[in-house]
Amino acid sequence: MNNQKFAAELAPAIRVLLAKRGCVCFTDEIFDGQKELETLRIGGSREEMEEALKRSKGMRIDVVQAEGVGTFCIGKSKPDADNVLAVLKGTAKREIKTPRTGRLRQKLAVITGGASGFGEGMGRSMAEEGAVIGIADINMEAAAEKARILNEMYGDGTAMPLFVDVTEEQKTEEMIREFVLAYGGLDIFIMSAGVSHGGGLDTMDMKTFEFMTKMNYTSVYIGTKFAAPVMKTENRFDPEFTADIIQINSKSGLDGSINNFTYAGAKFGGIGLVQSFAKELVGNGIKVNAICPGNYYDGPMWSDPVKGLFVQYLKVGKVPGAKTVEDVRKYHVDKTPMKRGCTPKDVVRAVYYCVEQQYETGQAIPVSGGQIMLK
Repeated sequence: MNNQKFAAELAPAIRVLLAKRGCVCFTDEIFDGQKELETLRIGGSREEMEEALKRSKGMRIDVVQAEGVGTFCIGKSKPDADNVLAVLKGTAKREIKTPRTGRLRQKLAVITGGASGFGEGMGRSMAEEGAVIGIADINMEAAAEKARILNEMYGDGTAMPLFVDVTEEQKTEEMIREFVLAYGGLDIFIMSAGVSHGGGLDTMDMKTFEFMTKMNYTSVYIGTKFAAPVMKTENRFDPEFTADIIQINSKSGLDGSINNFTYAGAKFGGIGLVQSFAKELVGNGIKVNAICPGNYYDGPMWSDPVKGLFVQYLKVGKVPGAKTVEDVRKYHVDKTPMKRGCTPKDVVRAVYYCVEQQYETGQAIPVSGGQIMLK
């Protein structure tokens, strides 16, 4: 038996049955019991363990010891669950840590591309509203720094840095498993990682085309493939549980883009995946939606002085007559009825809508300042 894999499959059930959607942290160690902690010992087959958990629903349980697997520590919050583990190790006294408040209180969220751009901004806003944030990024140094800042602002356990390459199945599976073993489940999975590289038919090469397709399209399939099973387990043991998978798409997923066909094509395809997954997963309490932001002109995708889209678009001549980067910026801002770029706060408001709305799935929600108006 792969202990960690099985533990990650069992943790979401423990979370919804015994932790009241709080937090569960796992260790492969087995400890002698502590008098002040209520311990449930389970063993046998997977089915026997699950039945033991079901029978214990509603009871006060602090620790679940699974034979041949390890120990699950239960708490109302991440610091509370970690403190239970410290008590087992004999390094602390039991102290209940009250969960933070906010419209996303007790929500466990992972954001890919969470160390920069829209992902970083959404994570900040969601943490402020009480969510736990897994900051998943290929840039682990940046993810660790963003997590450190959030933990300093809102308390230990608020954020966790996670390494991921969203184009690789194994890395994505390992990332989600690491988060689930640390917190016990997954309520919101936001796919914000993406890249854009301008170029027309005469200049685009196959290597760039395939990389952008992997990042902006294939990654939606990979992320959903490994996030959904965790959410399915939580819903199976608590039919009232609902979860959200959200792709941060683009206005380019709703309207073609000259000299940017690779990005637009992948984003169009992403909406097709979102709608299909929404129909497939609706019976499991999982809503799947896309948010289609306008341009985040102040973010690195646009404003990076070397690789940013303003520089790229100037080089490939996407904006007729433009001679400077500022010409390109002005051209794009002027196309937006609200005369400004999109911000992370604009996008996170759409995230709140997706999470709080219980009667919507399979949608592509524009957040474009009026640049895209649905018909």
